[in-house]
Amino acid sequence: MSWFVVVGGVLLVAILIAILFPLLKRPAKDASSAAELRDLNLTVLREQMAELERDLREGRLDQAAYQLARHELERRTLDDAGGESTKWTFGGRNTKLAVALAIAFPIAVMSLYVMLGTPQTLTGKPVAKGGAEGEHALSPQQITAMVERLALRLQENPNDGQGWLMLARSYAVLGRYPESAAAYGRALGLLPPEAQHYADFADVVAMMQGKSLLGEPEKLVRRALEIDGKNIKALALSGTIAFDRQDYPQAIREWQKVIALVPADSPIGGGIQNSIRDAENRLAISGKKLEEPGSPVKVESAAPASVAGVVELDPKLAASVAKGDTLFVFARAVDGPKMPLAMLRKTVGDLPLKFTLDDSMSMTPQFKLSTAGKVVVGARISRSGDALARAGDIEGMSAPVSPGTAPVRIVIGTTVQ
Repeated sequence: MSWFVVVGGVLLVAILIAILFPLLKRPAKDASSAAELRDLNLTVLREQMAELERDLREGRLDQAAYQLARHELERRTLDDAGGESTKWTFGGRNTKLAVALAIAFPIAVMSLYVMLGTPQTLTGKPVAKGGAEGEHALSPQQITAMVERLALRLQENPNDGQGWLMLARSYAVLGRYPESAAAYGRALGLLPPEAQHYADFADVVAMMQGKSLLGEPEKLVRRALEIDGKNIKALALSGTIAFDRQDYPQAIREWQKVIALVPADSPIGGGIQNSIRDAENRLAISGKKLEEPGSPVKVESAAPASVAGVVELDPKLAASVAKGDTLFVFARAVDGPKMPLAMLRKTVGDLPLKFTLDDSMSMTPQFKLSTAGKVVVGARISRSGDALARAGDIEGMSAPVSPGTAPVRIVIGTTVQ
């Protein structure tokens, strides 16, 4: 018995008494009949009081509901027992009307509650929120704020590989692919090799390149298949790479491996089947046969490369930094992910600094100076000591240069906003 049911029942009875009593009352014939009626009412009230006590002991009523119901019964007891002898009894001429009201009134009240109230609360079941509010509790602004808090937490714990992986996936969902690629680079450098991570990384880099899987994404896909030759996403991407190169036999072979790993009636299986039919149609138009091996695409290893130069601090800003502040010198590709291809860590006390960046300073095996065409070389004084740029940091950037060319000169003089 819930608190709501008890209170609602007591109030309903009180209202019914107030409505029906005037319809049923008539003058009592004598004092003895009035006394008998009073005694009967007091007996009923005592039984109801005993039932309340029993419900409280057995836990069917909480203390608040018990006190409210007890107060109502005590008031009725005083009304019946106090004052002079009752002058009215029941049996008036409006009995039929009273009976009709006694039946119809509770039904009307319950019907209105079912239509306008929340009857689920009577059963203890949670009330489901309707509409978009129940289905999407978090707004886009709240989700973005959660992702930014995760990024700030990783500044304090930069060796949390799983945290970087979560951040990379979150940025990808938000469509912030450069930040996602940088976070994937950090995660892959900290976590054990896993094919799915490399395949997801390839997908993000491809989105940055206008959905093209050629170049760096292709290398990431190959690395994923080296780790696990049955990774479904890596095989599907490998087929797409072959398809984009018009190597339709190879695309079909890669996609057939996917078909062997997934149910034919699954959404993935259906999509791959459509891709295979498309490749077969294009193969038929070209006049080639499936048995003919596709021309393998050779990726030649790039020659070792480096970039050198000198970093200086704008004299106007010398008073705003300390010798112990962290200094990062880095190079990143002009076209591609914004994550550094090579990085050197020093302090402001080392300025002016002569530097050389090469493949040995790369943050991940997949992104090196030797794989890039042109790069931008930068230097940044980090207030927080973290490699990610933050407001208040001071930096300087070079113009795009090719690795192996003449030394570059960088002046640190711009405040990051």
